[in-house]
Amino acid sequence: MKGLQRNVFFYMLIVVVIIFAFVNSMSPKEQKIELNFSDVLQRMENGSVKEVTVKERVVGGLLNDDTPFTVYVPELFDQAYGERILAAAEEFGVPITTAPPDTESLFASLLPTLLMIGGLGLFWYLFMNNAQGGTNKAMSFGKSKAKVHKQDPSNRVTFAEVAGLKEEKEELQEVVDFLKAPQKYQALGARIPKGILMVGLPGTGKTYLSKAVAGEAGVPFYSISGSDFVEMFVGVGASRVRDLFNNAKKDAPCIVFIDEIDAVGRRRGAGLGGGNDEREQTLNQLLVEMDGFSEHQGIIVIAATNRPDILDPALLRPGRFDRQIHVGVPDVQEREAILKVHSRNKPIDSDVSFEVIAKRTPGFTPADLENMINEAALIAARKNMKTVTMELIEEATTKVMMGVEKKSKIVTPKEQRIVSVHEAGHAVVAYALPGADPVHQVTIIPRGGAGGYTMRLPTDERNYMTKNQMLNELKIMLGGRAAEKIILKDVSTGASGDLKSVSGLARNMVVKYAMGENLSQMAYSEEDNVFIAKDLTTKRDLSEQVIAEIDREIRSLVDTAYDETLAILESRIDQLEDVAKALVEFETINGEEFTLVMEEGFDALYKLKNNIQDETQTEPAAEVVSQEG
Repeated sequence: MKGLQRNVFFYMLIVVVIIFAFVNSMSPKEQKIELNFSDVLQRMENGSVKEVTVKERVVGGLLNDDTPFTVYVPELFDQAYGERILAAAEEFGVPITTAPPDTESLFASLLPTLLMIGGLGLFWYLFMNNAQGGTNKAMSFGKSKAKVHKQDPSNRVTFAEVAGLKEEKEELQEVVDFLKAPQKYQALGARIPKGILMVGLPGTGKTYLSKAVAGEAGVPFYSISGSDFVEMFVGVGASRVRDLFNNAKKDAPCIVFIDEIDAVGRRRGAGLGGGNDEREQTLNQLLVEMDGFSEHQGIIVIAATNRPDILDPALLRPGRFDRQIHVGVPDVQEREAILKVHSRNKPIDSDVSFEVIAKRTPGFTPADLENMINEAALIAARKNMKTVTMELIEEATTKVMMGVEKKSKIVTPKEQRIVSVHEAGHAVVAYALPGADPVHQVTIIPRGGAGGYTMRLPTDERNYMTKNQMLNELKIMLGGRAAEKIILKDVSTGASGDLKSVSGLARNMVVKYAMGENLSQMAYSEEDNVFIAKDLTTKRDLSEQVIAEIDREIRSLVDTAYDETLAILESRIDQLEDVAKALVEFETINGEEFTLVMEEGFDALYKLKNNIQDETQTEPAAEVVSQEG
């Protein structure tokens, strides 16, 4: 808006200058000479005066060369001198003319002056306005950028709108009660936590849950990101922290929410030499401010992060962030409730079962579930459908997990054969291993960056994994490479992602979970260290001998799993060929169709598919007829 006003003023100034120049160009520019009384009389006598003009008691005229002139007449004798000039003109035969007075209005005569004054005034206004704007920006540079949300009963977020997170909401209910009735806690001498740290994976609902606390309590909600404090100028972040808490004290009781606090609360001493940079000054000021208000003042700081391991210890001590609330990935019941919340404003078809969808989406965060439902609605709109069906939600689930389906990608028959054998190897090994997650879908249609995929869905929620389960996962991931080796007598680059996952899982089994055979029951992993100075001053606590032993253990796990995978596929080579053949024929098979191929062979699936295709070919025709009728 300010930029638009400046442009308008600039163009107005240009118009004023143009008008002033036009008026000046239209006004006559006569060059007049001024003669005294005796010169006029002498010129009349010599015959060099062409005419004499009298205009509003001003005597003038034209010389023989058409040069206009005026007569200088002393003010005290203007009338007598004028009469003498007129008498001389009659005497020497000079024509005398009288001109009517000018009819130009006073406004017209003053217009150029007014335009010039207005232009100068406008220029001065713009100059002062820009100067004040620059001063205001400089003065507000250290002001807080926090957004203040005043609680409106019509659109506030409450715990009722936060699906799941039962224990987390119970923990935060104390904060709500304190903000509503602090006297109850003060009478018992209880101190409510000054700061609450929300820890969880991205998308688990930390920010939304914090807004619900403010909505339940009906108090102002200050929201700011950790990156909003830090600027390139030293001292600005600390100034913004001071301004934030000064404003919060005026609105107490209130909630101050700092999202991504690890941007400003990272462990100090990260630079070489212990430099005191802008981020550390901001953190120091935050620590001081959190110590500066009392527990009964009614200001509660809620911060969110997914990296609690890198936060400064001084920030996490009691008296600052007293309580940590871990917001985890929802379980199956919580996912079902979250799906219902995100489906309130969407036309969901009657065939949709949120219970089934919740079981098919293990590991999904609330953000993933919201994105999945929105993708299903987008697909429905793209297909001109009036409701969101179960089929569309399953398609959206696969899209969120694996990426967009690329049916237009040209795949040669040779590559199709390689991908079908590779994916059949994963699926057959998963089918053969007891306790492995069942196969839900196998396809050779490219999605995202993968040429195909084998999707498996767990039958129940899983919080821990045993060594046998991890070994099974190694075998399933190696199934594609082993199938290529057995069927094609060669290997391809398609297993690059599988091999990377195998390496990571095997290393974690040895160094994190102590699942190696020849190593002690201890963890050998080192935490990821993002601090340069600490990394340079810390000595490695593992000897070269132990590191070599770790490498041998990892190699032993992978080699043993690969050998067992080869044995499984060699004993089921006919089933492997049938599944690969089915993938080449139909490109995608679901879990039931895969089981049918494993139990009855490819021919059984081929007959079933043909029957399904015949029925689906007649049904649309009947629908078209009924629509036309």
